[in-house]
Amino acid sequence: MAILATAVLLLASLPWLWTTIAARGHLYAEADAPAAEVVIVLGTAVAADRQRPGDRLTGRLETAAELVTSGRAKVVLVSGDGGGASGDEPAVMTSYLTELGVDARRVVADPFGLDTYDSCARAREVYGVQRALIVTQSYHLSRAVTLCRHLGLDVDGVTARCGCGPVLLAEKSIRDYFASGKAAWDAASDRAPAVRSPADPAVQDALRG
Repeated sequence: MAILATAVLLLASLPWLWTTIAARGHLYAEADAPAAEVVIVLGTAVAADRQRPGDRLTGRLETAAELVTSGRAKVVLVSGDGGGASGDEPAVMTSYLTELGVDARRVVADPFGLDTYDSCARAREVYGVQRALIVTQSYHLSRAVTLCRHLGLDVDGVTARCGCGPVLLAEKSIRDYFASGKAAWDAASDRAPAVRSPADPAVQDALRG
């Protein structure tokens, strides 16, 4: 019985192991991040007022703004759910980045980044991104990097500021462990993003601007 239980646990852990191992060598702290013309910021819940980013989203945006300010990125692609339960994530992200001093002409919003897989797929298929940094918290970063690289983007992950307590980190890490199963299924099935859009030159236009 113990051997069977161990085998089941190992099998269930394969997606998580895939996302963890595949991302090795592509994860960086903010201070050590390499350069790329584009930085992708993944959306998450906005604050209760629906006008400001929530704590975790604030950390992601502050990290992205620092990458732009320090010259390691030129354009920010904010990718999230424009009709999210907590509010319009990309609109809030765009507004906050401009408050942080990022030129609005350097921010491109994708309102159909409904999950991590869709954000990666649409960055490549719709916005023509080939090389980028991707910013999210540590518990999410390996999965994001692995999915984007699987979909053909040359990405490196940058750990976002968090200010997360140990309980929240544990909760999110457990959630991400289980989310890796969906990530593996999406990758294996090569599914299309939930929303298909024609090519959008906004990122390339911002780089030329």
